[in-house]
Amino acid sequence: MGPAQLAWGARVVAVRLWPAEDYTRVTIESDAYLEVRRTAMRSPTQLTVEIAGTELYASLHELVGQLKSDDPNIAGIRVAQGGQGSITLTIDLKQAIEPQVFHLQPVAAYQHRLVLDLYPRQAPDPLDQLIRERLKELDESSARAARLLGLEPAPQHSSLPADDPIGALIAQREKEPAEPSTRPVTPPAATAKAPAPTPPKTASTERLIIVAIDPGHGGEDPGAIGPGGTQEKDVVLQIAHKLRDRINATRVAGNPMRAYLTRDADFFVPLQKRVQKAQRVRADLFISVHADAFYTPRPQGASIYALSTKGASSAAARWIADKENAADLVGGLNVRTKDATVQRALLDMSTTAQINDSLKLGSAMLGEVGRVGKLHKPRVEQAGFAVLKAPDIPSVLVETAFISNPDEEARLRSQAYQDQLADALLRGIVRYFSANPPLARNRQA
Repeated sequence: MGPAQLAWGARVVAVRLWPAEDYTRVTIESDAYLEVRRTAMRSPTQLTVEIAGTELYASLHELVGQLKSDDPNIAGIRVAQGGQGSITLTIDLKQAIEPQVFHLQPVAAYQHRLVLDLYPRQAPDPLDQLIRERLKELDESSARAARLLGLEPAPQHSSLPADDPIGALIAQREKEPAEPSTRPVTPPAATAKAPAPTPPKTASTERLIIVAIDPGHGGEDPGAIGPGGTQEKDVVLQIAHKLRDRINATRVAGNPMRAYLTRDADFFVPLQKRVQKAQRVRADLFISVHADAFYTPRPQGASIYALSTKGASSAAARWIADKENAADLVGGLNVRTKDATVQRALLDMSTTAQINDSLKLGSAMLGEVGRVGKLHKPRVEQAGFAVLKAPDIPSVLVETAFISNPDEEARLRSQAYQDQLADALLRGIVRYFSANPPLARNRQA
């Protein structure tokens, strides 16, 4: 039986929308392969997809009810009967979109999936997002001060204050070199050698420390699920938000810190994209937050992992790495994208220095986490985690607890424990930077 016959008898079992600023995903899950007869962009802001099977109308129409007005990419969804026994799905868009339409084979709890990923042509820049967050904070701080003084709030900032260290990032981004010129440079005529100018003295400036926080899983990928139904993707996002707030309020040796989240909502981010985002914001650290799971409820305790390029430090570490590296299969990575292979190759360039720094960071964090809960392993473990392969950023993966253990699942859902864990992770970060001050940022120029 070929795909067309399978499509004709397919039944839609679920439809899902995953809106995010990065992109919006539309998922149509079915018990058999769905045949896409035609995909067309009638304009930069309208996508139509023709799917075989007239009996799909009611199921696909559920997408209309799932659409929210604050979706950053989709303005409206319409479902209509098409010609020759098909259904036409029309998606009206809020901005010009580059769509990716692809199928995913059954994996884990999912059956066949037809996926429509709607990427803005003007893709969000992680560095711009970081800058906007900082500007918003400054505006809110000014407004609070004005209210306390009984004054009218000042107009919003058009630029960052000169002494704000994130301004260096803005300047660096604007000065990123263009393509080098191919024109030969004419040497100047010989003249008497002038004395070299004395470089101007500059006042010492603060060094902004940027920490990339990576809440694991998201969107189609729930991660591990506890016996009470708690999903890993939800609790690690909550912990990441708490850690972000603490980092943003902390200084190390007078240097301010700033957190950047690889995902700040419930959507899927491929493993390699997470690393790319951290590199784009010139992160000094990368911390991936997860919750462990096993087949039985007995295992418990937190663990911290660093990358290994020479094999895992234990069978358990290898098992965990294999499980986490499978996230792209469950979350739904479009393997046909042009840069997938290129990025995989680039991320295999991790250095010995990066791994050594990651082990130092992991040790500092493990000591603090052990003060608020049990440890599964007393030392930092190592394995080939794909998400830790940034060649220029010390990176660790934190398994906060075993969500498969009923007691630890309850702790992960507890606001008090989440607060304690975020405090411990922050103390570990501060300990690391106190012993290993960050280098000048121009090393990443």
